[in-house]
Amino acid sequence: MTEGEPMTKPHISAYGDDVLGTLDGTALAEKIKSKEIKPVDAVQAAIQRARSVNPMLNAIVTETFDHALERGGQQLTGPFAGVPTFIKDTDDAENAPTFMGSLAIPAHLKKRNSSYVKQFLSLGFISLGKTALPEFGLTATTEPLLSGPTRNPWNPDYSTGGSSGGSAALVAAGVVPIAHGNDGGGSIRIPASCCGLVGLKSTRGRLKPMEGTELMPVKIVHQGMLSRTVRDTALFFAGAEQYYKNPKLPAIGLVEHPGKKRLNIGFFTQTPFGRPCHPESLALTHRTASLCEELGHSVREIPCPFEGNLADDFASYWGMMAFSIRFYGKLMMNPGFDKSRIDPWTLGLSRLYQKSMLKTPLMIIRLKKAAKKFKTMFETFDIFLCPTLAHPTPEIGYIGPDVPFDEAFERVMNYASFTPAQNVSGTPAISLPMGTDANGMPMGVQFAAGHGMERQLLELAFELEEARPWPLIAPGPTA
Repeated sequence: MTEGEPMTKPHISAYGDDVLGTLDGTALAEKIKSKEIKPVDAVQAAIQRARSVNPMLNAIVTETFDHALERGGQQLTGPFAGVPTFIKDTDDAENAPTFMGSLAIPAHLKKRNSSYVKQFLSLGFISLGKTALPEFGLTATTEPLLSGPTRNPWNPDYSTGGSSGGSAALVAAGVVPIAHGNDGGGSIRIPASCCGLVGLKSTRGRLKPMEGTELMPVKIVHQGMLSRTVRDTALFFAGAEQYYKNPKLPAIGLVEHPGKKRLNIGFFTQTPFGRPCHPESLALTHRTASLCEELGHSVREIPCPFEGNLADDFASYWGMMAFSIRFYGKLMMNPGFDKSRIDPWTLGLSRLYQKSMLKTPLMIIRLKKAAKKFKTMFETFDIFLCPTLAHPTPEIGYIGPDVPFDEAFERVMNYASFTPAQNVSGTPAISLPMGTDANGMPMGVQFAAGHGMERQLLELAFELEEARPWPLIAPGPTA
């Protein structure tokens, strides 16, 4: 991993000499299975870590520590039995409220887990609580008015990305090895890039969906998780298949090693919006392409494969989601929903959509056509390689709620322009932490594959992790 310049502030690290050490989820689960570590001891260690660093990270919106300790004393099964984790506050989890990052939703304890949380916890995880996100997951930084900004463990002056920024911060800081995330336009891959993590957005329908998204005309929201190692992500997807396997998709199975097949990789650095890519994002993509070529893959630079109106149509669809929440939040979210309390970003997106809402049918038709066309692109290439983000991780406040909407919108469009295409197409993509920027902050590179081809992505990810390992945040003093 290419080293950047020294950080201007100390990192926020929870790593220590407790039972968690620097273990990833796979290693921790093995020690629990062999009875070298008790689940309750792992939970207690994670709780202590959370208490030590969350005052600086501000990543947890609801603690369920007592319930976690109770679950730690129960008989658990699954590949991650006894491993502590957190749930992103988009999904209902029993004994906790769901705020969706918004002041507009009142606090009510949920009596049951959502369908995806059931699948997630079926792997044996023990949830310690709910993690922060921007309001309704609608932007690329985690700075909600509800709870304030979540800070990046690599440098607390910087954003964690969004919308799974709270989960990403806790995993990167070493509080837990794995946490729930979901992705409606890059919301797993963006924070993975910002926080130096592995973030796989799977094929549409691979995992149980977020409840309520079945009504969406283009189902862009995908459930998932974030981890520090490829093998944790691979084991997660193998375990999730034991709970639910979509019969329309090829099985992933357990991926444990790099693949033998040499791949045809097309890489590009031009953004779908036609805007220039930052030199550091461009350079990291070129270095990663060269590494793939050194490993024997066929690599060729190509123009951006997405048509320009895809970006505009996605932005309009994005606004339609904000509009729907604003005016139908009582039906969609909570009977006590108060639209007067939504934040300026949600309000601005909603108003932006209202200007072109009569064109909605054409927008949806174009998005569906783009999705079909995108799937055919993999007849020529096995993999598309591009930056995860068009420029390095910004500081807190760069696209925060205090920035006027028009300015913030332009900044987000310039920043998070590479990830939405896979949400429209429903095809899988993974962000891997392949370098750092001049400020020492992690930078991700995105690999996208064809429909149902997560196994191919994981095999390539294993190969790149072996060839150029990425570091944890080193144990040491915290900010």
